[in-house]
Amino acid sequence: RRVASSPEAIYQSLKNRRNRLEKRLHEEKQRGQTRHLTAETLQNIPKDLRIPKDDDELDDLNAEETENLEEELIDQATAAKTIRELKEEISTLEGLVEKAKNVVTSGKDRKWDELSKILQDDPYTRDADRKIRKLIVFTEHRATLDYLHERIAGVLGNSDAIITLHGGTHRDERRRLQALFRSDKNVRVLVATDAAGEGVNLQNANLMVNYDLPWNPNRMEQRFGRIHRIGQHEVCHLWNLVAKETREGDVYHRLLTKLETISKAFKGRVFDVLGDVFEECSLRKLLLEAIRYNDRPDVQARLQQTIDSAFDETHIHDLLERNALVQEHMSPERLFSVKEEMEKAEARRLQPFFVRTFFMKAFETMGGSIYRREKDRWEITYVPEALRTHDKQITGRNRSDSAPVLKAYERICFTKEAIWLKEKPNAPMAIMLHPGHPLMQALNAVILQDHANLLRQGTVLLDPIDEGEEPSLIFLLTHEVRSGEGTVLSKRLQFVRVYENGNTEFAGSAPHLDLEPIDDADQSLLEQLLSTDWLSKPSLDQQALKFAADKLVPNHYKEVQHRQITQADKMLHAVNKRLS
Repeated sequence: RRVASSPEAIYQSLKNRRNRLEKRLHEEKQRGQTRHLTAETLQNIPKDLRIPKDDDELDDLNAEETENLEEELIDQATAAKTIRELKEEISTLEGLVEKAKNVVTSGKDRKWDELSKILQDDPYTRDADRKIRKLIVFTEHRATLDYLHERIAGVLGNSDAIITLHGGTHRDERRRLQALFRSDKNVRVLVATDAAGEGVNLQNANLMVNYDLPWNPNRMEQRFGRIHRIGQHEVCHLWNLVAKETREGDVYHRLLTKLETISKAFKGRVFDVLGDVFEECSLRKLLLEAIRYNDRPDVQARLQQTIDSAFDETHIHDLLERNALVQEHMSPERLFSVKEEMEKAEARRLQPFFVRTFFMKAFETMGGSIYRREKDRWEITYVPEALRTHDKQITGRNRSDSAPVLKAYERICFTKEAIWLKEKPNAPMAIMLHPGHPLMQALNAVILQDHANLLRQGTVLLDPIDEGEEPSLIFLLTHEVRSGEGTVLSKRLQFVRVYENGNTEFAGSAPHLDLEPIDDADQSLLEQLLSTDWLSKPSLDQQALKFAADKLVPNHYKEVQHRQITQADKMLHAVNKRLS
């Protein structure tokens, strides 16, 4: 697999292997031993490095585990069984290292030439202003990753426009870099190994290049899935760079040609099942067989037939049907029930208008810089240090899986409709700010830290549709339903109304939406009301809590319980159906 990568990766691989074997030779000479080395070679593999027994077990490793395993095993590998054979292997490696070095210094690299053309000349990679669009380049090797970073920087004229991700990148740094790629307008290219191909949402980009192709179609599916996912509003473009004049390249070329044809027929959905198309024989086995025997016509014909069968339309259709989770239709009763629940959820939801109003006021108070760019979309050019500092303090403790707070955001919005602009398809994707976003969380925390006393003080509001004169207190409570492991399954605001006569009732799902501030001119009319004794009774808090615990909490719990059990039953049914 190393041969299919960059000259720099080949050179570094050969050099590292030579250095390892030279170190091994030195150790053996010190021991004064001339026996066979096979057993000792196996002992040199780290004890905590578990070697998969077969291809299926290797495919189960995640990208980072595979990357680390390859680095260790390739550096450890040797065919030598005696000191003399080891010396001969080192001598051969010396010659290969020198040749690889000459190739690197010559600057000739056909594969890079093709990527350079994509970056500079392909119309899909440039916007109307000739600025390069967001693009992801996947490679198999870290040495190639560094090599591409340097060469792409030469094309773009700015090394800061490129970020790199690999298996050795720390988790916190990985989240920071991913956030930069999504939100920083100056970062245009992400170069990554498969460590960036798992569990990452990068649909703000719609361009991808496979500089190295993996030997596992699941990896291809995972890579393309970073941009070809829910929330992607652009047509995705994928370039696969293949050295066709090689034995494995010939197999890949036929595979990609069939993939392109079948993808058009199924409108791109084939990528949803790409990891399952080779059910009888793995792609890795096909490629190894091609490398060993592809000069034989019978092997060539069999390999081509295997690929053609894998991408047969009937086969792809069956895979898509098999992978479909929901195939039944909703009854009218169930449909109305879901609609009612959605309306309730909409009423409980903190409306975007209030989120936006709070954020704008609080952010500007903190000293942040924010400017309107398009309808319902803004650019944040400066996030105050206080927010970024507070975010760093809680990262790894309360928000271990969240992205960090950045210094600037190319676009932000407060509604899903504004994430993409239909009238301006080339406009950048906006990051939606909501109560769970890291920037919003940091802002909330700092504001609460400075002004928490105001919440205990409360405020006076007017209900414009209530024609009566009797005042009441509304208590806003939060209630969580957690799993046995402590995971929050549901969190809800509960509103309880308490009257002067002691009566307590449910105030509704969102009574605050109908209330208005008191006009300044009417403030004097409230002085007598606010001085009444019943408003300051300490037992009112407990009265509201008791009512919520007795009346509201059980209903919330039953809703969550029903939803969780129903979902679990569906999953159990789906698993049983597939396994049988």
